[in-house]
Amino acid sequence: MDLKDIQNLIKFVAKSGASEVKLETEDVKITIKTGSDDKQETTTYVQQIPVGAPVAQPAAPAPAPAAQPAAAETTTATTTAEDSKYITIKSPIIGTLYRKPSPDKPVFVEVGQTIKEGDVLCIIEAMKLFNEIESEVSGKIVKVLVDDSSPVEFDQPLFLVDPS
Repeated sequence: MDLKDIQNLIKFVAKSGASEVKLETEDVKITIKTGSDDKQETTTYVQQIPVGAPVAQPAAPAPAPAAQPAAAETTTATTTAEDSKYITIKSPIIGTLYRKPSPDKPVFVEVGQTIKEGDVLCIIEAMKLFNEIESEVSGKIVKVLVDDSSPVEFDQPLFLVDPS
């Protein structure tokens, strides 16, 4: 289980309203406790259970990745500055995003298309239910951030819209 899976589990538990969830696999034991709705706090305990002999870690590759995050941060900062004037439409649920109503139909929206409030932008399938995602803003689609038939997470950016 990687860090991203743990973060998704924490988000899911926080949204579900459960007060405590315990998950135990062969190599990981996780306990997630949420406080009352007034406090909105989440406590997570992750315990790695040792499995067999320790694996030796190579020391040489460590300096190389240090240079890459700096470049990635610069790109992200530039992209964020450019995209700040746009409204981001985010996924309200976890599931699989479909840009078309069916495989033989055209996509709901294209880059450059003008949309208005209430227009269907895509469909997200969650637990065999197909949920139409409607626009809450009017404007022009500037960027589609997710490919067709891709898994999406809660609050993941899907579209950028220029409201002007």
